[in-house]
Amino acid sequence: MDWKNSTIDALLEQALVEDKAAGDTTTNLTIDPGLRGSASIIARQEMVVCGLGAVPRFLDIFARLDRRAPAQTRFEVVSHPEIFDGVKVREDQVLAVIRHNARVLLSCERVILNLMQHLSGIATLTRQFVDAIDGTGTRILDTRKTVPGMRTLEKYAVLCGGGTNHRLDLASGILIKNNHISLGGGLPTVLSRALEFRPKGQRVQVEARSAQELEEALTFGAEAILLDNMAPEQVRQSVKRIRQFTTEKGGNTIPIEASGGMNLNTIRAYAETGVDFISVGALTHSAKAADISMRIAAETD
Repeated sequence: MDWKNSTIDALLEQALVEDKAAGDTTTNLTIDPGLRGSASIIARQEMVVCGLGAVPRFLDIFARLDRRAPAQTRFEVVSHPEIFDGVKVREDQVLAVIRHNARVLLSCERVILNLMQHLSGIATLTRQFVDAIDGTGTRILDTRKTVPGMRTLEKYAVLCGGGTNHRLDLASGILIKNNHISLGGGLPTVLSRALEFRPKGQRVQVEARSAQELEEALTFGAEAILLDNMAPEQVRQSVKRIRQFTTEKGGNTIPIEASGGMNLNTIRAYAETGVDFISVGALTHSAKAADISMRIAAETD
């Protein structure tokens, strides 16, 4: 992850501006401006880490926003070499230590924790889904069900958890769904247009919610199939039909994805149907924030 990417930089800066971190009244009134501190970022649960790279970026950006003397913005972030984004850690493990001006640490504490808790929560949930289907050969995909403005970071968190990114945005992939079909004049029409005018290198995927819709998609040339809101047995039969179709036609293999209400209790049953991918919106829209804290102490040396 390029944490210095301009888009991410703007997002992190907005988080500090939103919290008015550089105008932290309580801290400015109560803490000596020359005091330096040591802040330990601690995992309060077993989790998959994500977001460590944002810590120095927040502090760099804060230095641009803060009017205090440049000498007071000197900082150091130390983490153990075995701890990095994507690593599973134990409860009460120290993830990193920040040595900085104590006022700055207090003013940036909340935004650092907010981001790391959110991203680590996504990475942790993703790992749970990945582990649940271990050995099946199926891959876990994310979706576009992300917090506005946070998609790049949330999809990065999915990667840290062992998942696979689906299309990043509407321009980076073609997925024909029921609304496209109904508004565009039917599947034969919209699929024909998509196949003829698609950007180079993009595969045309079609959503199917029934055996009838699947048959229509195969007949008119879908290059990938999304089986949506089907029970596991329906998915199993659909996979069998798709494999049979490609064998009969002697064509390329058609990637198969399943989606719709996936959870940790049902995910393995779907993976065992033989699908290539399972997309899980919950990875980003329902992940519980990981429990991470920051303990700050004054430095005496």
